[in-house]
Amino acid sequence: MTGLPELDVARVQRWCRARVPEAMRDQVRVEVDVADRHLTIVECRPPWRANMGPEWTRFPIARLRYTKATGLWSLLWRDRNLRFNAYDRVPPSAMIEDLLIEVSQDPTAIFWG
Repeated sequence: MTGLPELDVARVQRWCRARVPEAMRDQVRVEVDVADRHLTIVECRPPWRANMGPEWTRFPIARLRYTKATGLWSLLWRDRNLRFNAYDRVPPSAMIEDLLIEVSQDPTAIFWG
């Protein structure tokens, strides 16, 4: 159990599933890792070489951080060193959908490239 709103976690899980058509999910998936205070959206890909083993690679795309005291979600972007930084083009929001729209539209190409 986390300190995150369950409905918001479910919304992000649904959003991730909807990102990739079911017929393509053997090649790429978008998933969410749930932690106590944040959600991390990750892109998953199957091994591309036999000697890589059966594990899919998991590449972080964005993080949604929840502040329980304010009830607000903040959006963070991942830099080349895999560190997350505040994304200042959209303010924190009580509506997680506002942040998912920004990740989807990706006006700066910082999330999906």
